[in-house]
Amino acid sequence: MTDLATLAAGAKAWPFEQARLVLEHYKRAPKETVIFETGYGPSGLPHIGTFGEVVRTSMVRHAFRVLTNDTIPTKIICVSDDMDGMRKIPDNVPNREALEPYLQRPLTSVPDPFGTHESFAHHNNARLCAFLDSFGFDYEFKSATALYKSGAFDAMLIRALERYDAIMAIMLPTLGEERRQTYSPFLPISPKSGRVLYVPMKKIDPAKGTVTFDDEDGEEITQTVTGGHAKMQWKPDFGMRWAALGVDFEMFGKDHQPNQPVYAKICQALGVPPPVNYVYELFLDQKGEKISKTKGNGISIEDWLKYAAPESLALYNFQKPRTAKKLYFDVIPKAVDEYLSFVDSYQKQNEAERLENPAWHIHAGNPPVNASPISFALLMNLVSAANAETKEQIWGFIRKYAPDATPQTHPFLDTLTGYALAYFNDFVKPTKQFRAATDKERAAFEDLIKRLDAMPAELTDSETIQADVFAVGKEHGFEPLRDWFKALYEVLFGVDSGPRFGAFAAIFGVRQTAELLRRGLAGEFLKA
Repeated sequence: MTDLATLAAGAKAWPFEQARLVLEHYKRAPKETVIFETGYGPSGLPHIGTFGEVVRTSMVRHAFRVLTNDTIPTKIICVSDDMDGMRKIPDNVPNREALEPYLQRPLTSVPDPFGTHESFAHHNNARLCAFLDSFGFDYEFKSATALYKSGAFDAMLIRALERYDAIMAIMLPTLGEERRQTYSPFLPISPKSGRVLYVPMKKIDPAKGTVTFDDEDGEEITQTVTGGHAKMQWKPDFGMRWAALGVDFEMFGKDHQPNQPVYAKICQALGVPPPVNYVYELFLDQKGEKISKTKGNGISIEDWLKYAAPESLALYNFQKPRTAKKLYFDVIPKAVDEYLSFVDSYQKQNEAERLENPAWHIHAGNPPVNASPISFALLMNLVSAANAETKEQIWGFIRKYAPDATPQTHPFLDTLTGYALAYFNDFVKPTKQFRAATDKERAAFEDLIKRLDAMPAELTDSETIQADVFAVGKEHGFEPLRDWFKALYEVLFGVDSGPRFGAFAAIFGVRQTAELLRRGLAGEFLKA
């Protein structure tokens, strides 16, 4: 059997491409542990982008472990930028006016408006960890405030003072003329107000590790940059953090791409090679516009998880990460069924093919067996045809089709039935548009009814049923044949497309399907 690491060396899936770059980076400067980093801004709650960044990073990390036969220790660190000053008060917090005195204070110094944690940042950090834990991510949480105050950044902050001119030479060309006059890569914390100060430095002293600046009241202050008495501007902070934590890989959205060279140059100026970076495209809304939390024009992770399992969202993040994709409710059913298709095909593939299968990456090399023998689209047709309101009603049909399947033996399918009910009721049912059959279609429907009635009532062979459905369409002159299937779905389900009709009839039952056709011909669905 071929060694997986050997196969991984030639695998084309993008996590392996990135893993090989990380391995090259490691070989140039071997170290004890390879660090994969993700960042988090704790001024808001974790969101669908947070999930995407961590799930993708986890895929690259697993690919790296396989590539190296797991001989090099690795870990993912999730760093919260909780020492940033609170620039504005979020709209979604209670008692907003009570936070006004804390503007520009580090988020870890802002009281928790929800009254449950030590600070606003602690509240959101806890939400982040609970969020990541709920998906079973393997990561190590780090607070920027704790890193600054504990001394973890001290050595690199002193080095930044020593390389102050080099850092300024990197930063100044990126700034407008007015801001150049007052810019400093260091942001001291006011000893009086506790605010993060955006002020120019009057003097720096690398030997003493201090900076001199005017406080808000005009008094000249000299204080150390270590121990949490200062932080760095966000672009220098990016590079300094990479250097201090020894980061080997970090991905981020396309909005960071223009600044990536700046982050890397800062890291190099501090004497450390920058990590491998992977830039992914941002999600778009239904109109093709960039999703914005402020606009609320996107789909939230809570929205997705109301209608589909996280595995389907992981797949959506895996597929073409460097292509801008629309993220709205209509993409959910397709993502679910594509996920099921990849899981099903995995069992029929050889080892090399499996490494290219998204299911391998989603499940860290161990996809489930037989996640669901029934597609999401088919389940929604069952909900429609049976007028089902509960999972138990759907399971009544499933048991006839797959007698050995139970909610206990197929928990994913059981969960999927609940998602199908929710999605159908919220998105499919309100948009259904039934129509009457034409004379040509009526004759074909009647022919299909006769064929279904002639079949054994217990028949569950979808291919046999599909062959007859196909034959009816051909014999009644539907060209293209898609028009025949479109007619079935428009008359019976009020939609213009769906899964294989034979598969639906096999699960719903040939007698029940024949009755459904009769009801469609009688125009019952038009009256609903």
